[in-house]
Amino acid sequence: MRANLVAYLTGRIEGSDAWSTQRRDELVGHLRQTPGLARFLRRTKDYKLRLDKAAIAKDAHFDGKWLIRTSDDTLTPTDLALAYKQLSQVERGWRDLKGALRLRPVFHHREDRIRSHIQLCWLALLLIRVAENATGDTWRNLRHELDRMHLVTLATPEGRIAKRSVTTTRQRKILTDLQIREPAQILDYQLPTPVE
Repeated sequence: MRANLVAYLTGRIEGSDAWSTQRRDELVGHLRQTPGLARFLRRTKDYKLRLDKAAIAKDAHFDGKWLIRTSDDTLTPTDLALAYKQLSQVERGWRDLKGALRLRPVFHHREDRIRSHIQLCWLALLLIRVAENATGDTWRNLRHELDRMHLVTLATPEGRIAKRSVTTTRQRKILTDLQIREPAQILDYQLPTPVE
């Protein structure tokens, strides 16, 4: 990621020495909107733009390392890392409840409705995780692919038919991974009433 940022930044500031100070200031202002880019940029005393090689080296020094602090001395480093990863999974679950499931605050006044609401949210999140684990893909990708499956009802003087769209290879693989039988092509049909 850092190599891509540095390559992009190099391309953006290339030839900027010939620019006016105002144009360089505008570029710096634009690059500061992306913090990942701004931290690798420096200005010389005569306001020319350069890559900050010290910042790049400092950033590279921490590759693959992270620090976790705890007040519990009984935890091993492995237990601590696992607990931290579980925390990120819990936070991801909350994001999914608000984003992927599109749940918004619902105000209940009875305890049984509150419990039911929480259980339904938990079940929906559980289904998302089961689908992700079974397919090895994200819920967003799964939902996007399965949203392309449609049911069309065609009504003509010869009758009415409800037919499903053709299953794509990717949809078939998702259904197989989830151990779900592919839905029938024709779900319903109705012949016209005979005229006597």
